[in-house]
Amino acid sequence: MQEGASNSPNVKNYLPEKITDEDAAFRFASECQRAEKIALRLIARAEQCSLGLARKLEKRKFSADCVSAVISRLLELKLVDDSRFSRLWLESRLRLARSPRRLLVSLCGRGIDRDDAEAAIKTVLDEETESTILTRFVKKYSRKKEKNSVSLKHLLRNEGFSQQAINQFLENEN
Repeated sequence: MQEGASNSPNVKNYLPEKITDEDAAFRFASECQRAEKIALRLIARAEQCSLGLARKLEKRKFSADCVSAVISRLLELKLVDDSRFSRLWLESRLRLARSPRRLLVSLCGRGIDRDDAEAAIKTVLDEETESTILTRFVKKYSRKKEKNSVSLKHLLRNEGFSQQAINQFLENEN
């Protein structure tokens, strides 16, 4: 019983003896409203992806059903958009990017679907930017002097650079 409840005999009448379906629905709606309020604060600070936002809500001890309902609503309202998150995240990381493959792995690690991540990389990575990243990658690779039996062309292909960018770089080097 709540503090002060023993002084008032009528308070006991308001406390249900068992939780009804209506009470459970009200509690779930209340939990979802609290979770949505927190999610909106997080979205207001920075773009969020659906999985990242779900993890943050679960970390705050909201139930999986509540988190799922809130994320679905925010996706429906387009307040959370994984494609938009991917593009913005990539644009903020291009200056420091080592290779397209590493960008892809990082996005997938944030819960972005591989196909969506690849599409975002194709959208954001124009020829000039890819060329800049490729040149920076080769310089770093050359400094390491870990040139094993893997050819540079094969290494660049494995790092996700396009065949066109690789060919253009190799032509310019000769």
